[in-house]
Amino acid sequence: MKLWIDDLRPAPDGYVWCHSVYRAIKEIQIRENEIKEFGMIENIDPITLIDIDHDAGDYAQYGGDYIRLLDWLEATGRNYPIRIHSMNPVGVANMRAIIQKNGWKEVF
Repeated sequence: MKLWIDDLRPAPDGYVWCHSVYRAIKEIQIRENEIKEFGMIENIDPITLIDIDHDAGDYAQYGGDYIRLLDWLEATGRNYPIRIHSMNPVGVANMRAIIQKNGWKEVF
């Protein structure tokens, strides 16, 4: 499963679209709990990519800008491949610093 974290741009085919940090966290937790409970069975896809914007716009009230998802991943010891699709150069640099600090895989 691929997560698309963005307030405005629609998710490409094959992605689950999360508008807010809170929704993205919930999707990750649901998927992880299903895998823990049922194991790797064919109808439960593991998370293979988090494709993330920086600015959450109106959805920032539900967990902040999307960089907060990276903060949560870091605080909880999670590690998923990340692709940044933000047009905010400062936001991209800040997100990339978190990715590099944790040794996570950034997908280009």
